Amino acid sequence: MELKWDVPVFRPWIPSKLPSLPLLLMLVLSLCLFSPTKCLDLDPDDKSSLLCFNSSVQDPSRSLATWVGSNCTNWTGISCENRTGRVVSVNLANMNLSGKVLPCLCNLSFLEYLNLSGNNFNGTIPTCFGSLASLKTIDLSHNSFSGVLPDNITRLGQLRELVLNGNRQLGGDLPWWIGNFSSNLEKLDLSSNSFNGEMPDSLFHLKSLRHLDLGDNYISGNVHEFYQSLEFLGLASNKLFGTLPCFSASTKSLTVLTLANNSLVGGIPTCIASLEALAHLNLSFNHLSYGISPRLVFTEKLLVLDLSFNDLSGPLPGKIAEATEKSGLVLLDLSHNRFSGKVPLKITELKSLQALFLSHNLLTGEIPARIGNLTYLQVVDLSHNSLSGSIPLDIVGCFQLLALILNNNNLSGEIQPELDALDSLKILDVSHNKISGEIPLTLAGLKSLEVVDLSSNNLSGMLNDAITKWLNLKYLSLAHNKFSGNLPSWLFTFEAIQVIDFSGNKFSGFIPDGNFNISFRSNNGNSVRDPKVPFISVKSIEIKVSAMVIDTSELSFTFKVSSMVGIDLSDNLLRGEIPNVLFEVEGLEYLNLSYNYLDGQLPSLEKMSNLRALDLSHNSLSGQIPGNISTLKDLILLNLSYNSFSGSVPVNQGYRRFPGAFAGNPDLCVESSGEGCERGSPPAEPGKTFEEVEGPILVWVFCVSAFVSFYLGVVGLFCSARARSYILQTKV
Repeated sequence: MELKWDVPVFRPWIPSKLPSLPLLLMLVLSLCLFSPTKCLDLDPDDKSSLLCFNSSVQDPSRSLATWVGSNCTNWTGISCENRTGRVVSVNLANMNLSGKVLPCLCNLSFLEYLNLSGNNFNGTIPTCFGSLASLKTIDLSHNSFSGVLPDNITRLGQLRELVLNGNRQLGGDLPWWIGNFSSNLEKLDLSSNSFNGEMPDSLFHLKSLRHLDLGDNYISGNVHEFYQSLEFLGLASNKLFGTLPCFSASTKSLTVLTLANNSLVGGIPTCIASLEALAHLNLSFNHLSYGISPRLVFTEKLLVLDLSFNDLSGPLPGKIAEATEKSGLVLLDLSHNRFSGKVPLKITELKSLQALFLSHNLLTGEIPARIGNLTYLQVVDLSHNSLSGSIPLDIVGCFQLLALILNNNNLSGEIQPELDALDSLKILDVSHNKISGEIPLTLAGLKSLEVVDLSSNNLSGMLNDAITKWLNLKYLSLAHNKFSGNLPSWLFTFEAIQVIDFSGNKFSGFIPDGNFNISFRSNNGNSVRDPKVPFISVKSIEIKVSAMVIDTSELSFTFKVSSMVGIDLSDNLLRGEIPNVLFEVEGLEYLNLSYNYLDGQLPSLEKMSNLRALDLSHNSLSGQIPGNISTLKDLILLNLSYNSFSGSVPVNQGYRRFPGAFAGNPDLCVESSGEGCERGSPPAEPGKTFEEVEGPILVWVFCVSAFVSFYLGVVGLFCSARARSYILQTKV
């Protein structure tokens, strides 16, 4: 019922029965009269305990600034019992709080609910928590607690939920009492901590338990049957071994089962398909082997099936799950196994499928022509197989497709003009195939493209203006094809571009001397890389896909590129001088113009503050070597060999750390300590390329890491709102 106030009562010229009270006090008294719960006095002892606790808390967001006065309803995160004013709930989740939890919090003797999650509290968990006999829920997740779980917790016989996940320094041996201290315990979440040892036998028999998550710890031992009706079982990323049990006691209740990243062996028992409520099954990153039985058919309730990174073999299952028009698998990942044979047509009947990963197997034959039936499909990865034939035209039926990854197969034919219908496509990778022909003009319609890799095919012709329509382009590789003609004037105009690789073609003419986009100029070296690794040694794209279950059935796509910022125009027929503006691009980390016919002089490199690798070898560059490069702290690879440089290179200008960088320049004097001048002596192996000079370092290397996040969910899938994450990795 809505409480309405008669505004005229508070007008100063209206007679009042309490003329001596201030207007604010009248309002408070009225609130207390009509709604007593809005004016509930906090118990004095509990108030003192809370203020004592607050005294050690850092609160930069001032979330607890309301902790003044005695009105319980005004205290942020605090709930009191209606009659007594005793504190029954403390909920301070996600308030940016830090500091230690003082024992005075344990004086709240009537406390039933304690949630300090999502902050930065540190220190050990107070042993006095065991004195809070009324506690039903403790949630200390995602903080910085350390030490071990105090044994006094065993005194909390009424506890229903114990949630301590995400405290990396919290661990030690998994307590022997963890499965028998409370017969009411329904949820136990100790994931993403540092617990070790084996699961106590009592944990397998605790009848009240419904949600158990011990994932991402160091727990060892054999996996065997649980004897209660679990709804959620998370044991991923531990040191568990043995074969997969049937979980028979949870046949009608288990919705999520994840045992990924352990050391399970043997086959997948068909009894797993008897789990009637199962919605998510993740057995990836184990040592499972043998084939998949035709009798292993899951119900239409299964949304996510991840069997990737195992040693499964034989043909792909013809039918892996039941499906209807409105329900069925949303994500299927069978990648990184040893499956062979053809891609079964039955897969095209999984109408609800949104993500399909079959990469890194031994699959042959053609891509099913009816793949266009999967109208909800957003990501398909069939890379690293032996698939043949052409890209089926029917794939345009997947009109919601965001990522098409088909690299490292034996695909042939041409890129069909009709592919422009995939106007939502962000990633197109058909590299390392046998695709021929030209890039169709119609592909200008793919305006959402961010990553395009057409490298290592038989594509030819001149570049057309269709590419200029890909305004969001971050990565473009046409390397190792048969493209020809002049480099277009628009080559460096993409606003978001980070990598351009046109190496190994027949491009001729001059390097465009135009404006360089803001991406190259302002990157400032913010690419993601391990500072301990001198340079990436593998030419690769790495795509990590994250499927997270939240309270929605929609799948949203987010994509981030983090890469070495670089340009590779090596091994072409380019001539003329290198544009000076190319050496003023501060954000550039990698530049390879080797094996061309470039001439002219080399300008100063000092403005390229983030440069890590430079290869200008095997050209006709002349003049003197630019001055001091000691300011280029990140430069770890330099090759100026086999040009026509002259003059001298002083010993004190930072070049000594690049042995062999000036080989094949007979008129160049390279000074050495106490030994005078060495004139362009050839390397030990004449003709040795830049890729070989630095051992494993390959100069034409680039690296793109694309993070694709998928959010898949079903309302009511879990008892709690906590999201589950499955990390699936594909390297192409």
